[in-house]
Amino acid sequence: MVSKELLEILACPKCKGDLLYDMDRNVLVCLQCKVYYAVEEDIPILLIESAKPLEEPQGGAQA
Repeated sequence: MVSKELLEILACPKCKGDLLYDMDRNVLVCLQCKVYYAVEEDIPILLIESAKPLEEPQGGAQA
């Protein structure tokens, strides 16, 4: 779990916007970039290349 004090100072590494903590998934979410960052052993992994999209692409129509 990420401390409240740490959450107040963290920002998205890409857009510098606010991050929201999703306790159920244990991730930090940037709504502006539509990505989330994992939190491992209470340490946020705030590397742009480690960001994952909020919504995975659904199975598209096949040709």
